[in-house]
Amino acid sequence: MLETSAGPCPAFEVRAPTLQKVPIVFCSPHSGRAYPLSFLAASRLSAEAIRRSEDLFVDLLFDFVPSIGAPLQIARFPRAFLDVNREPYELDSRMFRDPLPPFVNSTSVRVAGGLGTIPRIVAEREEIYRGKLALDEALGRIEQIYKPFHESLEHLVRVTRERFGVAVLLDCHSMPSTVRAMPGGRRPDFVVGDRFGTSASDAVVGYAIRALAMLGYDVTRNKPYAGGYITERYGRPAAGVHVVQIEINRHLYADERRFEPGRNFSAVKHDMMRFAASFAAAIGDEFQQLAAAE
Repeated sequence: MLETSAGPCPAFEVRAPTLQKVPIVFCSPHSGRAYPLSFLAASRLSAEAIRRSEDLFVDLLFDFVPSIGAPLQIARFPRAFLDVNREPYELDSRMFRDPLPPFVNSTSVRVAGGLGTIPRIVAEREEIYRGKLALDEALGRIEQIYKPFHESLEHLVRVTRERFGVAVLLDCHSMPSTVRAMPGGRRPDFVVGDRFGTSASDAVVGYAIRALAMLGYDVTRNKPYAGGYITERYGRPAAGVHVVQIEINRHLYADERRFEPGRNFSAVKHDMMRFAASFAAAIGDEFQQLAAAE
């Protein structure tokens, strides 16, 4: 449990339908906004600045998911506190008073950028902590929250694969409106990531892209976001497990300055319902045809 100003809060939550009807699992690992009191006390940032790493309200955009017969796993803890879209031990030695054990990956690009499993900075490159942390603090977050989060997600994917013969994990994120511009100044509405063709089949990725494009959105594939650790860890298309990362541009639905839903929030949420229904239907048809052909 997280000890927050509003009282104890579960670290994460699984919202499951009474009966799973589609071979899809949804996950929102970065939209948590339950800030532990001890974490806030250790931070040098203001209450607003510390929120700059949140995938604002992605959990709310997809809270309809159980109604279409799919489970939704959401983080309640904030990404600035713990990032489950990293390896379990991507830790920055500069952050800790104690020497790091040999199994730690302290040389990854993500660690170098300040965005390891225990992040050093928030999205606008501001340092989070007043001073150095005890290593036990980081290891405690990993043992008590990170590992249970992934055990739960792995269970959802495995049960889905066993029930339907295939599983598709949609890893749902948001990106800032100031996302790095592509050639010509293009800043897409959505980025669909599949680790450059390794985490999902072309058919599955194509269904996601077409379903979003048919709603009138500008969609790119793998640029500028191809997917993180969740796509790497779970994506095994040859074994019937496909993982697609979805990045939504926050300008579509949120007031980023005030950390509030924007005036178009309801419309975008409605579009996400249409997207999910269209995608689920396409996935169902695809794998029914494959099963019939075997």
